[in-house]
Amino acid sequence: MNFGKVLTAMVTPFDINEKLDVEKISELVEYLIKNGTDGLVVAGTTGESPTLSSKEKIILFEHVVKAVNNRIPVIAGVGSNTTKGTIEFMKQVEETGVEALLVVSPYYNKPNQRGLYAHFSTIAKETNLPIMLYNVPGRTASKLEAETIIELAAIPNIVSTKEATGDLEAISEIIEKTDANFTVYSGDDSLTLPIKAIGGTGIVSVASHVIGKELQKMLQAYDDGNVKEAAALHRSLLPIMKGMFMAPSPTPVKTALQLQGFDVGDVRLPLVPLTEEERNELSILLSTR
Repeated sequence: MNFGKVLTAMVTPFDINEKLDVEKISELVEYLIKNGTDGLVVAGTTGESPTLSSKEKIILFEHVVKAVNNRIPVIAGVGSNTTKGTIEFMKQVEETGVEALLVVSPYYNKPNQRGLYAHFSTIAKETNLPIMLYNVPGRTASKLEAETIIELAAIPNIVSTKEATGDLEAISEIIEKTDANFTVYSGDDSLTLPIKAIGGTGIVSVASHVIGKELQKMLQAYDDGNVKEAAALHRSLLPIMKGMFMAPSPTPVKTALQLQGFDVGDVRLPLVPLTEEERNELSILLSTR
C-alpha cells in the first residue's frame, strides 16, 4: 500500500511539565503537512513511544486524527514485545480512526524467525487495518530476515515494511519477491535515495521535520528521471540527515524545531537534552541550509 513518498515519524510535543501538549499537536500536524509530509507515523521511536502510556497514546492518536481531518494517512505505532499485549492495545487504537498500524519487531525477548512470523501473522488476523512492519534491529535486537518479510507480505493486510536495517541486499530481495502493491520504506534518512533507486517507495523520516520539502524535491527529481539532480540533492541534505542523529533521537530533531522557532518541548528521561556544545553545533548546521 502506498502511503506517499515522505512519511514523517512525528515527534510527540510535550509542555513544560512533560505532559502531552494537545494544542501543539494540532499545530505540528499543520506545520508538517505544509512542509512536505504525505503521511504521519505517530508514537513510533521518534514519538518517544517507550515513555508514553497507553492512555497517552490513545489521546495522541485521537488528536492527530482530528487535526489531519482525512487529508493524509495516519499510521499508529502499536507494537510491543508481547503479542497478546499488542493485540489488546491495537483493539483500542482501532477506535481512534487511524488508517493503518506500525508494528515493530518484538524487542528484548529476541524471538527467532518462526516466532517473528507467528507474532506478526497472529496480530494481522486480529485486525482489518493495514499493517506496516517495522524492522529496526539496532533498537530491538530482533531482525526480520528478508525471507520472513516476503512470507508475511502474502498476508493480505500486511501491506508495507519500514526497513531500518541498512541492508540493501535484503531490501532488494524483499522488493523483488513481493507483490508490486507491497511497499518498502526506508527507515534511515540517509538511505532514502539509495532505497528509492532499487525500487523502494519512500522514507519514514525524522529529518522531514526540518527538510520535508527538500526530500520531496529529491524524490520527485528521481521520479522525473533527473538522477544527477537527485543525487546532488542527496549529498547536500546528508549533513542535515546525519545531524538529526548527533545524539539519541528524537533529541536533535526536537532541538532543531526549537531553534527554528517551533517549540515542541524537551524529551522525557531517560533521554536528555543536548549539551550547549551540541546545541551550538546543530544551530550552525541548520544555518547552512
